[in-house]
Amino acid sequence: MEAPPDNDVLWARSLHYAHDGTPALAGVSVGVREGEILAVTGPRASGKTTLLQCLAGQLTPQSGEVWFNSSPVHTMGPLARERLRRDRFGWIDTEPQLVPELTAWENAALPLLLRGSPHRAAKTAAMEWLERLDVGDCARKRPAALLQSQRQRIAIARALASDPSVLFADEPSAPLHRADRAHVLRTLTTAARSHTITVVLATHDEEVAALADRTIALVDGRRVGSLAAAEKEGQAECSLSV
Repeated sequence: MEAPPDNDVLWARSLHYAHDGTPALAGVSVGVREGEILAVTGPRASGKTTLLQCLAGQLTPQSGEVWFNSSPVHTMGPLARERLRRDRFGWIDTEPQLVPELTAWENAALPLLLRGSPHRAAKTAAMEWLERLDVGDCARKRPAALLQSQRQRIAIARALASDPSVLFADEPSAPLHRADRAHVLRTLTTAARSHTITVVLATHDEEVAALADRTIALVDGRRVGSLAAAEKEGQAECSLSV
C-alpha cells in the first residue's frame, strides 16, 4: 500500500462501491489538505453521499484505499473505525439524527460524553455551539418540541462541539430556510477556519459550494473536473482555429 501525500490529511485512491449491484463510485480518487474546505458537487445519485461515507469509514469500499493521516481506514476493523468516527470525525447529515430521549444540549454533548469527557466540560462545549448557532434557548427541550431547522442546528452543534479533525457534511443546509442557511453556513465555515477543521461538504447548491476552498464534481460515480477542463480546452482550440 502507498501512504498518502504528507500534506493530505485525508486521501483516497480508486474507490469503487456499488449499492445492490448499482455502481455508486467508479474509480474516484481525492486528496484533502488539513484545514481545507472541499465541496463535492454533482446531481442527485451522483455518488456524493457514498464518497463521504467511504471517506468517513461508514462504508468500506469494495476496492480502493482510504487513508486518514498515516492510518489505512479501508483495512480497519469495525471497532477501530467506530473509534475513529467517535474521536476524530464529525458528521452532519441531510436530516438531523438526534436521540429523542435527550435534550438539545445532551444531544450536542453526546460525542464528548461517549469519549469520556467530564460532564461539566461536555455541557460547556455543547452550550457554546448551541449559542453560536442561535439555539441556546432550546438547550433543555427535546427534539419532538423543536422545529426541523432547530434540530438541524443542534446536529451541527453536536458535530462541532466534539472538535473533530475532519467534518463531513452531507447537504447540511437542506432542511433550512434561506435566511437560516446563510447564518449556519457562515458559522460552519468560520468554525472550520478558526479551529483548523478539515471539511468535506457534499452539495448540489452552487451558493454552498462557493464557500469552499476547492470543488470537485461527480457524475455517475466518476470525477468529471478533468474531463470538463479538457472539453473547455478543446473548445477554445477550435474557436481559435476558426
